[in-house]
Amino acid sequence: QVQLVESGGGSVQAGGSLRLSCAAIGRLSSLGTMDWFRQAPGKQRDLVASITRGGSTNYADSIEGRFTISRDNTKNTMYLQMNGLQPEDTAVYYCRAAYYGTLYWGEGTLVTVSS
Repeated sequence: QVQLVESGGGSVQAGGSLRLSCAAIGRLSSLGTMDWFRQAPGKQRDLVASITRGGSTNYADSIEGRFTISRDNTKNTMYLQMNGLQPEDTAVYYCRAAYYGTLYWGEGTLVTVSS
């Protein structure tokens, strides 16, 4: 069983920055690919960025160049550095992790960007 706990959300003005964290808790031997998703009010949940255990990354076109995904395998923690935030980035951000073929989700952390 894997528990994912997100943190770092909050309210910022346009142009500001936030750093989200996702900590995986449990007796873990090796987490697989980890992802950040986001869901804006009334919209579907969309993939923001992914990172493999080896550090290969993938980004949605809408955030490329502004957000950076990273992970620390020794801490079983993933990060999302978000710069140049815009009102359209307002959403609940969720992390997801793969562990031996099963996908686990966090509860989400709210990011609100005001203009």
